[in-house]
Amino acid sequence: MNTVVLVEASFVSNPSHHFHTTTTPPTKSFNYRSTSSPSHTSNNSNNIHPNPLSNRRNQLTIVGSTPSTTSSDGVDSSSTSSQSVEVEFPPALSTIDTLKRAGKFWASVLPIIGSYYTMSAEIQFREILTGETITAEEEEIRWNEQHRKGADKIADTITSLKGFYIKTAQIIASRQDLFPKEYTEALSDFTDNVDPIPAELARAVVEKELLHVDEKFEDVFSSFDPIPLGAASVAQVHKATLTAKYGGPKEVAIKIQRPSIESKLMGDIANLKTLAKPLRDAEYMPLDYYTVFCELEKQLGDEFDFVAEASAMTRIYDTMTRDRVTGMTIESPLVIPRPVEGLVSKRVLVMDYLEGVPLSRAREEMLKKGIDPDGAEAKLFGRKLLKALTYTFGRCILETGFFHADPHPGNIFVLDDGRVGLIDFGQVKQISGRARQTLAKVMVALADRVSDTNPPDLKRIGDLAIELGVEFKPEAQVEAPPAVAMWLFDGTVNSLPGGYDDGELSPNSPVKELKAFPQDLVLVGRSTILIKGLSNRLGIPWSLAEEWAPLARNVLELPKGDDDGGGREVQNKVRFRQVLSILKNWSTGKATRGVMRLSPAISSRVASMVLRIQERRERKKRSKKP
Repeated sequence: MNTVVLVEASFVSNPSHHFHTTTTPPTKSFNYRSTSSPSHTSNNSNNIHPNPLSNRRNQLTIVGSTPSTTSSDGVDSSSTSSQSVEVEFPPALSTIDTLKRAGKFWASVLPIIGSYYTMSAEIQFREILTGETITAEEEEIRWNEQHRKGADKIADTITSLKGFYIKTAQIIASRQDLFPKEYTEALSDFTDNVDPIPAELARAVVEKELLHVDEKFEDVFSSFDPIPLGAASVAQVHKATLTAKYGGPKEVAIKIQRPSIESKLMGDIANLKTLAKPLRDAEYMPLDYYTVFCELEKQLGDEFDFVAEASAMTRIYDTMTRDRVTGMTIESPLVIPRPVEGLVSKRVLVMDYLEGVPLSRAREEMLKKGIDPDGAEAKLFGRKLLKALTYTFGRCILETGFFHADPHPGNIFVLDDGRVGLIDFGQVKQISGRARQTLAKVMVALADRVSDTNPPDLKRIGDLAIELGVEFKPEAQVEAPPAVAMWLFDGTVNSLPGGYDDGELSPNSPVKELKAFPQDLVLVGRSTILIKGLSNRLGIPWSLAEEWAPLARNVLELPKGDDDGGGREVQNKVRFRQVLSILKNWSTGKATRGVMRLSPAISSRVASMVLRIQERRERKKRSKKP
């Protein structure tokens, strides 16, 4: 599944897509032709100035030495025998090709689903025919083997198809609370480890997109690592060093879009929409997946414009480093990279380099450093991560309505200095001011409720859920709206109103009562579900409503109509408690990084002590709840 593939399927499947080598004199050349539309800049980019000459070349040749790399077939790219490689972007996938891809996906998935029904029937028939009841241990072994087979098969299919199906794998891998560990482990590689394109092709895309006509690659980058830091479904990232001409020496990360990937991904999701539309009213479907795919299609279309991504990165950085009420500069709980001015185009983005590993590989990294992944240090970091994500998404969603809409473990980085980084701002979402205000009211109503069964509280929460645009089936219980709100925003609830189960896939889940979910909130739900899944994995009862309620109250005090995301400030005196909060966040961050520099034995003892204090406070806080 991890084999490096140097040529994508779309290049191979059509003889007109050239990817060949020929013998030449002792220099290496790489011809790159693009049949795609030229790059363009976005009018709303914030302090981002893409090179105006970046699209002058329709063809380029790279001549010179190339760092040594080894392809999947064992060929060293720095061999003295030179190569000339010509590449053209393939055209958009045809309808037939798209249907073939979807057919292959469903041909793999449907038998997996069927095999579960078959095994369940076999167990029942055995009990009926023989009168013997299978032991719990034997049944668990059989189901685990079934999970393993299903996980391997779907992982192989996604590896073959790539495209949008990788996004499906990322969602499953991040939901350890919903799916068997065989599936989450088998699909975890897709969060940050997708087969990369060749380094030569990546360099060619950079030269074509960024350089002036009279510039060479070495004029901009003094070094370029041919092995990518990570490869995802849309792009891959390489580490490089800027020259003095562009503000160096400075280490940067270069995000490079895969050639022709746009047509593949958009074709995949369009076909999934076609398949999901007839199933909108099917009772056995837990959600209206047609609405979900429509929203993902809209967001995915923006992911191919790196100028817009650079602007989004800057906008969210500004939100998180400035207190909206006081206007003071504050330290963000998450490290957000900044784009490098002048080195941004539609298909290439140069930004700050973050030294660390993605969350999906954090456990492996802890073991390398001798840290117990289940020990006090790891648990303390997990709580810090949970709080950082909660605070960041809470501020972005409630204060400006503009937030990172693709959170998964491959986009969350554990940095070497103990901080947490957030990358990949290709998918962002702007929700309306009205939706933002209503969400804030929902948080306050949930946090202030007397109990989970108090009728006035349930009515208030339910009315707000309906005001958000959530629609329920006619036969749904009156408790369905507040039950859905609690399910989404309060993980501390043990028993949902109306007798509903809190399991998303349970036949008695309140999610089953949904008729329609507003597209504005689809990606808000994705963010809350990520945080919910993380808290479940850490074993920490976590209420987003309680954590977001203070932010929500501040938002409701702001002038109405502030929907542009820029934010008009409240013209009042600086409040002492707000300054105190800023100082507390600053000192907490400094203290955490200080602990990271202690010896392993001392840091472990300090972490254990801090963890006990935090757990005691949380138990005391929960005991005060009605």
